[in-house]
Amino acid sequence: MKHLSMEQILERIYLSEQFDEMRITRDQVHEMFREHLLFSHTPELGRKVNTVHDAFIQRTIELAEHILEDEGFGKPPVPYAFILYGSGGRSEQTLWSDQDNGLVYGESDQHPKEEVEEYFIKLVDCILKGLDALGYPPCEGNVVSSNIQWRKSLSEYTQMMLEWLREPEWENIRYLLIMADMRCIYGSQNLVDQLKDTFLTYVRENSGILNDLLSNTLHHKISLGVFGQLITERYGEDAGGFDIKYGAYIPIVNGIRLLAIQAGIMHSSTLQRIKLLKESSFISDQLADEWLEAFCVALKLRDLTPFQLENEMYTTRGKLAADQLTKEVKQELKQCLRAGIELQKYVKRSIVSHIEREKG
Repeated sequence: MKHLSMEQILERIYLSEQFDEMRITRDQVHEMFREHLLFSHTPELGRKVNTVHDAFIQRTIELAEHILEDEGFGKPPVPYAFILYGSGGRSEQTLWSDQDNGLVYGESDQHPKEEVEEYFIKLVDCILKGLDALGYPPCEGNVVSSNIQWRKSLSEYTQMMLEWLREPEWENIRYLLIMADMRCIYGSQNLVDQLKDTFLTYVRENSGILNDLLSNTLHHKISLGVFGQLITERYGEDAGGFDIKYGAYIPIVNGIRLLAIQAGIMHSSTLQRIKLLKESSFISDQLADEWLEAFCVALKLRDLTPFQLENEMYTTRGKLAADQLTKEVKQELKQCLRAGIELQKYVKRSIVSHIEREKG
């Protein structure tokens, strides 16, 4: 497997006719990429990992459609989009990312609502069984298309999103920020674009919502102490280690995402968001470069966290072990964290001044 090119890996995935067949390929590819990570981490490797994840998920959906057709349920009655949220939505999955997904479908004059709903219940059940077989654990927060909250028609999805926007309680804001990272992995891109456009249009016309989004965005603090020391884990099996996911990666992702929402940027990738913020002169070239460097460090270190197989599922706690915190890693990490702190300060100033300008 080491000597297979990306083209050969993707061909093997798309020629698979069974979920179990794809699982064998995933295990082999996982081991191949993990060996590369032990020697060197590059942005290109991260892109390859996400391309392979996308291929596995897309082929799983295709097979699920074929299974339903073979069982007599026919083809999808209306256009639909299978959506990735979280790191999948941002094209930032690690080798061991979990499932964060949803499904939105179009309206129909030819098919009763119950019939359409029943089809997509069956389809999602089949897709998730396939992803389960491939070793993708379900989202712990139940952001998954088997949950009716994340599987709706376009009009129902739109109405739900608008209700969250009009009632910006903490949980509703959390859901809105999840939706801000949505990406169509399969099906109708237009359905997802309509949801994103509705979201960004509301924010543009009701800038006060940015203040509600801000408090949630800054919830996760950068794990750097006032004296410039790393704030490490104090107890348990990760004692002495560093929570790279919630102490560095997530705060940076959250900050960039809110600036992108403020700027009306539809793209969900953090890298693309930074690029577009820079190209539109929303932020300076210097800030863009500093944030890009910090984000790439957070991505690299997140990819190096230890993983484990639990019930045949690939999982990680998102924490660097104490023995991974070498002098060089600490130095690189501290620089990343200092940039993250400045990013959070900048985001707060930007949102507050934006709202004041809109009021004035």
